[in-house]
Amino acid sequence: MKSEISPWISRWLLAGIVMVFFQILLGGITRLTGSGLSITKWEIVTGTLPPVNDDSWNEEFDKYKLTPQYQKINAGMNLSDFKFIFFWEYFHRLWARLIGFVFVLPLCVFLLRGMVSKGLLKKLGILFVLGVSVASMGWIMVASGLINRPWVNAYKLSLHLGLAIIVWSYLLWIYLSVSDLQERRSNRSSLFFYLVLFCFVQVLLGGVMSGMKAGLLYPTWPKMGNEWFPSVLLEKDNWSLDHFVQYDKYVTLAALTQFVHRTVAYVLALLIFYVFFRKVNKSIYVGLSVSATYSPVVLVLVQIVLGILTVINCTGSIPLLWGVLHQGTGVLLLGSLIITWYYSSDVDKAVSKL
Repeated sequence: MKSEISPWISRWLLAGIVMVFFQILLGGITRLTGSGLSITKWEIVTGTLPPVNDDSWNEEFDKYKLTPQYQKINAGMNLSDFKFIFFWEYFHRLWARLIGFVFVLPLCVFLLRGMVSKGLLKKLGILFVLGVSVASMGWIMVASGLINRPWVNAYKLSLHLGLAIIVWSYLLWIYLSVSDLQERRSNRSSLFFYLVLFCFVQVLLGGVMSGMKAGLLYPTWPKMGNEWFPSVLLEKDNWSLDHFVQYDKYVTLAALTQFVHRTVAYVLALLIFYVFFRKVNKSIYVGLSVSATYSPVVLVLVQIVLGILTVINCTGSIPLLWGVLHQGTGVLLLGSLIITWYYSSDVDKAVSKL
């Protein structure tokens, strides 16, 4: 049995899980509304306060007018429209600062009271480093859209998203280990680990999809346009390095990303159905209800429906509501798989006997 941890630490970690989840959603809104480049500087302290009068608003707007996004896409935008995109990027950054405040202040109190063990402190140190990496990658991502391209680099955007999801997943894992009174070490299922890894890759592919606006290329389902397999991928000349580096000038990578994202979604769903309905004995879980055990099945079904609704409504622009719901459900699906992995016990042996 493990030594009991203060319930205040569990509540603190749970609050962090909720806040980081909403930060990921805010990132999705910022991306889909094209708001990420509206604030052209990274000011950790002074950037906490928004513009408060007409002069400061016009100053921020003038800075934005110098960006490629304004000059190539949003030329002629009025101040009211600028305030809309500024709000989402500002709120995204403000929420990140609030997460840092909620993380650091209670931690100082817990440390002063001797409530944090050395093992937990080490995990929190890793979490802090990951959080700084997310913030740094966020600025690198924004800077990539302030020079030549009118959008942030899709690869850097996906790295930013991936690091944020790693932070969220690791925070969830810490919370589970702190809240669980049992000691669980080496008997977890490798089967669920691979499901978690596969789902993580799929969420990253979704980030690439969003960054490249790949959904606009084939806003149809179940076919991609009039084809099951995009013929553009069969043309040898389209597989040059330039098509992958200058992806916004060609359709090759957008077509490939959407095809792979769709295919991985089907495979992931089939794997989840197979594992949870055919191969997993409910008795292998300790401390997890049957409804929680099968939550990945429900979430993957919801996720597929949201994915279809998102892509068929990508006519001219990516639908904000469906896109954000799709991303949020993907993160929840990943979380449900992490939870079932955490509570799984000797599943590989159980599977081999079925």
